Amino acid sequence: MDTAAAEWTATDGPEHRPPGRRPGAWCAALLLAAVSVVVGFRTADSDGITPVPQVIAFLPWLLAPTGLALLLTLLSRWWLGTAWGVVLLGLLAWFIEPYGKVGDPVGRPVAELRVLTSNVEFGRGTGSLVAAVRREKPDIVFVQECEYECDARLKDDLSRDYPHRRAVEGGGSEGSAILSRFPLRPTDGVPGTMGMPGAIADVDGHPVRLQLAHPMPPVPGQVDLWNRELGALRDAATADRGTPLVLAGDFNASQDHAAFRRILDTGLSDAARLDDADRTATWPARTAPTFGAQIDHVLVSRHFGADRTRNLDVAGTDHRAVVTDLTLHEGR
Repeated sequence: MDTAAAEWTATDGPEHRPPGRRPGAWCAALLLAAVSVVVGFRTADSDGITPVPQVIAFLPWLLAPTGLALLLTLLSRWWLGTAWGVVLLGLLAWFIEPYGKVGDPVGRPVAELRVLTSNVEFGRGTGSLVAAVRREKPDIVFVQECEYECDARLKDDLSRDYPHRRAVEGGGSEGSAILSRFPLRPTDGVPGTMGMPGAIADVDGHPVRLQLAHPMPPVPGQVDLWNRELGALRDAATADRGTPLVLAGDFNASQDHAAFRRILDTGLSDAARLDDADRTATWPARTAPTFGAQIDHVLVSRHFGADRTRNLDVAGTDHRAVVTDLTLHEGR
């Protein structure tokens, strides 16, 4: 064996990788480790602690760093890392699938109603919401972050078409309102940091429970409160299973949050899921629907079918509105 061959053999082992391979493997390991933390909590059906609840809302987008890491492992010839990346991609693909049951409602159709929900961001989107309501003509409107001026404008501009209302007055993000063409009977609603009023609507002679959702967002330091308020919404969903329910609003949670999936597990379905519009981002509005999270929802009990679920741009707010056409069926 000549000298050149001996030198090549001595310097080309794993401990003497060509320049660039080792940094690539390190970068891949860091990316895979970060994604693995989030996927680990998702696998354990837990929302974890900060920053997991904040990141997990964007779980589908973790495909990007995972794919980059997988490419780096291939370039670095780090085969164990390649296997790690393939497993993570498989888990992400599994979890990205829509969550929740779908099925045809039981009984004959007895009524139709259109529902719209919108977070107007401290009232800034009120004018655009009024225009959207006049254009879309929903039967029931759920409004979040409707502070005092927003509340007054809704009364002035929409009370003729929506003579029935339930509201929690408040400044900033605390105010909320339900507007209805149908007569409303008040309920206690759900206690929370921000207003979450409730009511029972008389929809062509059929009682329908209405509950507005607006729990605290899972900002650092408030994750426990966010969990408790989502839990309170879950309890409200199970309070009267015999009466049809529409639970709508800004949940500050997506299907990738365990606390939100527990609400779906009560038997509710996302209207977007029923209408094949799942994974359509509603926040932040500037990048949705291309990039974002689906945190605004219209959830319905098994008594409803859904059609033409869509998102609307509402100027002045960081959320897109959700509007859906519901058909109420006579349950058994």
